[in-house]
Amino acid sequence: MRGQHSATLDDVARAAGVSRATASRVITGQGPASARSRDRVAQAVAKLGYVPDAAARALASRSGTRLAIAVIGHTAAILDDPYVGRVLTTAAHIAAEREVGVSLHWVPLGASLATLAGSHNLGGLVVVNPTQPALHTVPKAMRGRTAAIGVGTKDVPSFDVDNGSGTDGVVRHLVNTGRRRIAMVTGPSWLPCVDRARDAYQQIMRDSGRETRVVSGDFTAARGAAAAKEIMTRWPDTDAVFALSDLTALGVLDGLHAQGIRIPADVAVAGFDDIAFACLSRPALTTSTHPVEEIAAAAARAVLDRGDTGQTTFFPSTLVVRESA
Repeated sequence: MRGQHSATLDDVARAAGVSRATASRVITGQGPASARSRDRVAQAVAKLGYVPDAAARALASRSGTRLAIAVIGHTAAILDDPYVGRVLTTAAHIAAEREVGVSLHWVPLGASLATLAGSHNLGGLVVVNPTQPALHTVPKAMRGRTAAIGVGTKDVPSFDVDNGSGTDGVVRHLVNTGRRRIAMVTGPSWLPCVDRARDAYQQIMRDSGRETRVVSGDFTAARGAAAAKEIMTRWPDTDAVFALSDLTALGVLDGLHAQGIRIPADVAVAGFDDIAFACLSRPALTTSTHPVEEIAAAAARAVLDRGDTGQTTFFPSTLVVRESA
C-alpha cells in the first residue's frame, strides 16, 4: 500500500477496523475512544507509516487550520437561532473527521467578509444567510475554499433548500383543501433566498385568481405573533396563513389563539422547516421539510475536500401534513 500512495486516515481506519471519526479522535487526541480502539489505531498507524495531513500538522504546530462558519445578520442574536446551531454542529462533525477545527462568527449585514476570509490560519469558509454583495468581498485567494448556504456567485458555490417548490407544495395544499384567502409571512427582505418562496406563493395566488396578502417576517416567533394580529386586522376574512419559518408559524398560532381564532376551523396555519417542535404544537403544525444537516454537510465537504460541485445545489423539500392545515 505504501508503495502505491501515502496512507490516508481512511486507510488507518480500515486497517484498524474502526470508523474514520474514531481513528481521527485517537490520532488527534481529541474525543473519546476505547483502549482497544486506541491500540488498534496505533498499530495501524505504525504499520502503514501514516503521517497526518497538512491540516493536522498545522493544528499541531499551532499555526492552526479551521473551518469558519460566518453568519450574516443585523445583530449577533442571529447566532442564537436554532438553525445556526444545526449548521454549526453538522459542520463540526464533518471537520472533525478531517482533523480540522471550526469557529463561529457573526458578520453584520453590509459588512465585508474580507477580514475574516483573509485570516492566515483559515482553511475554509462557509457563509450562512449570504448576500451577493457580501460574497463579492471574499478574497480571490479564498475561491475554491468558500461555499454559501443560500445564494451564491460564479466564484462561490451555493447549497440550499428548494424553498420555491416547498412553498408551492404547502400553498397548493392549502388551496386544494378549500382555503381561498391565504396570507404569507415572509422572511427578512434582505435575504435573497426569500424571493424564491414569495414568488412561488404569488404565482399560485395569481394562477387561481386570488388576492396576495404578504407581510414581512424575520423567522422569529415574536414576529409571527405580531404578524397574526396584523393580518387579521388588515384582512379579517383570511382563512389560512403560511409562514416561511416554523418558528414564525408557531408565533402565528399563538397570536391567533390570543384573538380567539380556532385553528384550523377558522384559519389554517402552515410553516416551513419541520423543526422538532412542529409536531408538538397544538394543533400540530403542517409544514415542509428543510434538510439543514444535509445542506450543511455538503457545503462543509465542498470546502474541506475541494469538491468539484456545480454553482448551485438545491435540496428538495417535502410537504408534511398535520392538524393545523
